[in-house]
Amino acid sequence: MYNQSEQIPLAEFDADKTAIIEPTSVIKGTSPTEHCVMPIYGKLIAKLKNDGRLEKVHEFETVSLPPIEAYKLNYEGKPVIVANPGSGAPLVAGIFEELIAFGCRKFVACGSAGVLKPELKRGAIVIPGIALRDEGTSYHYCLPSRLIEMDAAVVRKLESVLLKHAVKYEIGKTWTTDGFYRETKGKVARRKSEGCLTVEMECSALVAVARFRNVLFGQYLAAGDDISGKEWNPRYVDNKLPFQEKVFWLSVEACLNL
Repeated sequence: MYNQSEQIPLAEFDADKTAIIEPTSVIKGTSPTEHCVMPIYGKLIAKLKNDGRLEKVHEFETVSLPPIEAYKLNYEGKPVIVANPGSGAPLVAGIFEELIAFGCRKFVACGSAGVLKPELKRGAIVIPGIALRDEGTSYHYCLPSRLIEMDAAVVRKLESVLLKHAVKYEIGKTWTTDGFYRETKGKVARRKSEGCLTVEMECSALVAVARFRNVLFGQYLAAGDDISGKEWNPRYVDNKLPFQEKVFWLSVEACLNL
């Protein structure tokens, strides 16, 4: 029987910088650049490959999925690594670790998020400034806390790119969860009362890894489905690529500005 005097394991943060298995002992090779964009958009990667924009430079092995490929993209004469790290905090954090071991140091992730604010139209951009840690991975990288803040200087850099291109956006709080099918009405109501604009599955973990490894990280979230009402509104669109491409190219520019 569970002894309630014992801490929940996720509260047992260990600050030891050296683990039994370190990413640097697994990853071989060196990135041609310190800049990396992580689009959580599979179809976008396929389009960029078909367009001849990407040059494969590395493969990251996974246990149950095909290898995750990293590519070099040349943008206005500058190289940037492009890799879709998958979805969900554990996988994405692991690939993030390996990209750092590969030699990348400046990162921008982009992907879609559910919205808790219906005024955020499909494709609207949110820059997360704070993430609510309702996932497990981040607790292995920093002390337990309810919230984790983005690097303010990185947020300003991402904001400056949107201002330059006259793109409307909001900066706010995102809810990172592991429980895709456990976004209950009660939890949604609480998150809305706390000021969360979006819900997704990676942000707080990525911020924690970046802080632990002392690398720069920022993220653009594109508004997707709406879970703010009495019923889920998937807000499906036939072709998501136009706004995915828009967010991706903004991410590339922002990453190269870090």
